[in-house]
Parts: sequence; C-alpha cells; structure tokens
Amino acid sequence: MAEGLVFFYILLFFVAFLYASVGHGGASGYLALMALFSVSPEVMKPTALMLNLFVSLTSFIQFYRGKHFRWQIFLPLAIASIPMAFLGGKVQVDGTIYKQILGVLLLIPIVRFIFFSNIKVEEQKGANIPLSLVIGAAIGFLSGLIGIGGGIILSPILLLLRWTDQKQTAAISAMFIFVNSLSGLAGQFTKGIQFSADMYAYVAVAFAGGLCGAWLGALRFNQNVLKYLLALVLIMASFKLLLTNA
Repeated sequence: MAEGLVFFYILLFFVAFLYASVGHGGASGYLALMALFSVSPEVMKPTALMLNLFVSLTSFIQFYRGKHFRWQIFLPLAIASIPMAFLGGKVQVDGTIYKQILGVLLLIPIVRFIFFSNIKVEEQKGANIPLSLVIGAAIGFLSGLIGIGGGIILSPILLLLRWTDQKQTAAISAMFIFVNSLSGLAGQFTKGIQFSADMYAYVAVAFAGGLCGAWLGALRFNQNVLKYLLALVLIMASFKLLLTNA
C-alpha cells in the first residue's frame, strides 16, 4: 500500500511538471492518475480542480513574465466560461456516465501534445469575438462538469484557429484553467464536495512539480520524451475508464 502511494506521488510530480511546462494545470493528468488508482468520481473532481489552481497559477506567472500573455484573446473566452463553469460544477453526473465522458476527454491532450506544432507569428490570425464567446461557454461548462480547467480543449482550438503561437497558448490556457477551476470548484461547494484525506500532500507534490515545469517550460525545455510518456499514461487511463468497470 505504501509503495503504491509513493508511486502515485512520483507520477503526480511528473504530471504536474509536464503540464505546467506547456501552460496547463494538469487536471486531465490528475484525473487519469486517480482513475488508475481507483479513486471515486466524487473525490476526483474537486481534488483535480484544487490541484489545478496551484499549478496553473504557477505556470501563468512564468509565461506572463515572459510576455506571452494576450488579454484580447483571453477576456472573451473567460467572460463566457466563468459562469458556465460554475453551472457545470453544480451538475451531479452519474458515476458511469462521468467515467465515459472523462475517458473520451483524456484522449484530447494526446492530440494536443503530440500532433500540434508551433505556429509562426506570420501565420497567426485575429481572434473572432463571437466565436470566442461560444468556445469559452462550451469549454467552461465541460470544465465544471468533469473537473478540469479546460486547457486541454482550449489549447488545440487556439492553435488550430491560428490565434496564438505555442507560448501564447500556454500563457492564455494557464489563466483560463485557473479561473475555470476556481469557478467550477465554487459551483461544487454549493452542493457539498469531498476531498482526499491526503489533499495537503497532493498539493505540495503537484505544486513542486508545477513550479519546476513552468520554470523550465518558459526556457524552451525539450518536452518530447515526456510528452510520449504522458500520452501512454493517458491512453491507459482512458482504456480503464471506457472499457472496464474499475
């Protein structure tokens, strides 16, 4: 049992490290880990959002200091997403349905990490505000519903639409994750939530991993090997959620 817990903490540090290095809070990774260790959905959602708050803020500060943040892209997305994340956090989802939705969503960061390359400055396009509001609202609701910050969904969309480059995507996603996690957690508080008994240790380990990852990520850290390893963890977790009863 103790060995399993140590292994969990090692993986938690690794997940926070990698996600923070690309401007993410890591909720999808934390949920994947908790799914692999058979944590109940009632504990998974608030725990992932709480860890998101610490790691995403750390990541945002590093990328903001690197002058990669763009308010004009972020604001329409956040204005629409914050109230919807609160509403999503208030919705109670059946455990089986929750696992199925999460299993599908865990496949998204695999595409994000492996297949999306950087966008050059000359290839960028101006953001569309009405479309930003729609995107923000949809991702915000899913964020609160599932217990993620939404960065794994937002990042590939920003890159696909060519609104931002990789570093700008990281900066915007980090703050987007922070505000949505805060809003989703507030929504869950209104109906009562459960945290893991080891929450303080979770936060300490994830914060340490996030701090290291965010610092190195802002310095052109080569993440390719780590990305493939994380993709393997996410595939395993998705398989467990979608195809087993665990």
